[in-house]
Amino acid sequence: MTLDDLYATILARKGADPASSWTAQLLAKGPEKCAEKFGEEAIEAIIEAVKDDKQALTNEAADVLYHLLVMLAARDVPLQAVMDTLANRQKQSGIAEKSQR
Repeated sequence: MTLDDLYATILARKGADPASSWTAQLLAKGPEKCAEKFGEEAIEAIIEAVKDDKQALTNEAADVLYHLLVMLAARDVPLQAVMDTLANRQKQSGIAEKSQR
């Protein structure tokens, strides 16, 4: 499964009955709850990275990616827009790009 596939699944569940899926439940709670859940998962990933537990970090990283996509969907930000931004950033060094922000 690719991130595109996962994002398509999330979008398909955006208008679904919240009782039908976890994704639909999150989205029904609104963008703020989706952002909160993303933050929780990011912190859990940081904890596992510090503990150097590769399997746990792998699992938390998957949760972070999923919740990031849910948060994007909640705010109607296309995944392709994020990918395009990343592609544009690859055209210059990270140091130069960061100094332009």
